[in-house]
Amino acid sequence: MRWNGTRRTAASAALAALVALVLAAPPVGAEPRSGTAPPFGTEAARQGGSSPTPAPPRLPRDFRGKGEWIVRDLDITVPFTWQGRNGDSQMTAGGPQYPIWFTNLIYHGTLYTLTYKWPGLDEHPCSRIPGFSLEDLNQGLAGSRFVGRETLRRAPERRVNHWRVGVVFPELPPGNHPRLPLALGDIYVDENDRGTFWQVLQFGVQNLYDPELDEWLVMDTFEHRPGTVALPRECEPPR
Repeated sequence: MRWNGTRRTAASAALAALVALVLAAPPVGAEPRSGTAPPFGTEAARQGGSSPTPAPPRLPRDFRGKGEWIVRDLDITVPFTWQGRNGDSQMTAGGPQYPIWFTNLIYHGTLYTLTYKWPGLDEHPCSRIPGFSLEDLNQGLAGSRFVGRETLRRAPERRVNHWRVGVVFPELPPGNHPRLPLALGDIYVDENDRGTFWQVLQFGVQNLYDPELDEWLVMDTFEHRPGTVALPRECEPPR
């Protein structure tokens, strides 16, 4: 979820912030490119019957969780944390000892992205998109499309609701028109709590540094209590 300064729109920012976040997933139960099971497990669809469509994902104001950030085509998996406090939130993947290291924040109404390390990357500016908050993110998530009820086959198995959200350019009516999927995302939230995020696949220009444009976040824990959010000094205004 790192953005080039010339490739930003308000709608796409909602994707980057996630899921700040958005993207396109492989078919349910599909094998990864290598032909082996992905490191976070596969998804198996479950019959939803005639039950009503659940409410769409909504990121809470306070939370904390740990897991992994996975860039499959680079064969890179690093530790990942995602924390929220009073409506601010922060994602951090990797660290100085890992091949990738970046952080994304929604902080005091601004979306920040700072990539410390990435293969082939020489510049490390702090990107800012002002006028973006948790409310804006959740408004974007409210337009998600329900895919179905599924089970993430990991340890432990998790029953989830699978949602898809995306930004397509240009916005045109149905018909034979050229379209470009700028950012697409598949979001898996707990079937009993739309504010508990277990897995996200994002695909598109927000993954500009990755050759295949797709990256996963997979959570091992997700708790509804305040986390820690800290703006990096590289993103602070000049004093």
